Amino acid sequence: MIDDVVSRFRHMLTRLNSVGWQQKLQVFMQGESIVYREQDTEAAAKFKGLTSEDMLVYQAIQQAANTGIWTADLKKRTNLQQLQVNKALKNLESRSLVKPVKTVSNKNRKVYMLFELDPSREVTGGAWYTEQDYDAEFVDVVKQQCLHFILKQGLASLEDVAESVRKSGITQVELRLEEFKQILDTLVLDGDIEEVVGGAPSSSHAPETVCYRASRSRIPETSALTSVPCGICPVLRECRPDGLISPQTCIYFKDWLTF
Repeated sequence: MIDDVVSRFRHMLTRLNSVGWQQKLQVFMQGESIVYREQDTEAAAKFKGLTSEDMLVYQAIQQAANTGIWTADLKKRTNLQQLQVNKALKNLESRSLVKPVKTVSNKNRKVYMLFELDPSREVTGGAWYTEQDYDAEFVDVVKQQCLHFILKQGLASLEDVAESVRKSGITQVELRLEEFKQILDTLVLDGDIEEVVGGAPSSSHAPETVCYRASRSRIPETSALTSVPCGICPVLRECRPDGLISPQTCIYFKDWLTF
């Protein structure tokens, strides 16, 4: 059924092109129906000279919005052959009507979207990615700024932390609350801060507010357990009480005992 609709749509566009009506009418698919709409002068100039295959591919890309669509799906939606899809994409790219964008989930796969659109966070990976690569340095800068504010304030909410970082000017990237929450969750897991649940002041029916403070049981970077030398000792198998190599004669073990 859908193949028949697509075939009729392509045939209609071809006929319109042949008589020059495409400069006055916009023809597109809506579900399984073919819809006609008057086209303004600016749009007519933009699409002038495009073939029915070009328009079919363009409208499929337009429907994908800022999440984009890759060539295999374009082929399915338009019912065109791969060579026809590739040719249409080349024409549309040369006119700056569409653009390819690499996705963070698969760097070897490009999706296509309208030239004027900004890719969605699902495509780019969001604030923590730069050109589809995880930006560990940027994440660390934001982490340290968040931690510094919490330690200075003693107690801070998610909103307080977000506002402080935004005002600091350390980044021009627009960070959402959920991204600040990711940073704070990481700091909690690292043992730097801890969550504190407090009552909301305005109403007893309001949800309790979660705040953050410096961890009162911070995990030390080194300790007697993390510094024990036996795990990396190359002659551990030869070590035994009263042997040539033993805990009594091990200089590393003595250092560990006096840690």
